[in-house]
Amino acid sequence: MQPGPGAAPGLAPAPPPAPGPAPGASLAGKPPPLPPGSDPFGGPGGGRRPVSSGTGFVVAPGRLLTNHHVANGCAEMRVRPASGGEELVATVAATDEQRDLALLNVRGNAGPPLTFRGGPEMRRGEGVVTYGFPLAGLLSSGPTLTTGEVSALAGLRDNPRQFQISAPVQPGNSGGPLLDMQGHVVGVVVSKLNAQRIAQSTGDIPQNVNFAVKGHEAMDFLRRNGVEPRVAPSSAARSAAEVGEVAHPSTVFLRCMR
Repeated sequence: MQPGPGAAPGLAPAPPPAPGPAPGASLAGKPPPLPPGSDPFGGPGGGRRPVSSGTGFVVAPGRLLTNHHVANGCAEMRVRPASGGEELVATVAATDEQRDLALLNVRGNAGPPLTFRGGPEMRRGEGVVTYGFPLAGLLSSGPTLTTGEVSALAGLRDNPRQFQISAPVQPGNSGGPLLDMQGHVVGVVVSKLNAQRIAQSTGDIPQNVNFAVKGHEAMDFLRRNGVEPRVAPSSAARSAAEVGEVAHPSTVFLRCMR
């Protein structure tokens, strides 16, 4: 999805951010419409067709968190847990355009809730893991894990609601969990820098410049909408593979149906 017009490439308006991606950023979800036969999970559409995909994760029984731009304009969301099983149906319960977050109600068991990190605050250089479903129909139909670090404690133009991260993300990763090396949620993947636009402006291609909504912003959004997230302090470090095993049963593939 292309970013809207606005400030110079790579710059976003001063916070609070406008709805949607900041200029110079590309959404990490809402890839181009899924072509016929490319849906990695298939299944009946009930007269509706899938138009895009993204990632979400369980935050409470019957509740999923994803990005606003993943769920925006969808008649309903089809949910497939990473661990497999029956496809479920979800509907939008609440959204926050400025934070780019959406809370979904899901019918059925989508998996156990993930736990958010309650402290200490994230630091630059801390390792992080993303887990999600990038480029559905092109890459693996199963979830993808990437690793990186927190590069900065703010997003574009010092957006205080986001982290900058080096973990690679692609269209379809939007709405997926960003986890610390203990397996606690510390953010929600939201966007990547528009490398093509920056290269046109500067002549240089930026690498591994991506963004996530901070975990405390997500927790505030959930609490404002009647969901009390699970929270735990930082604990013993795990390997990236072990963090992926924590995220796996709670992360879901989302299809936007219209």
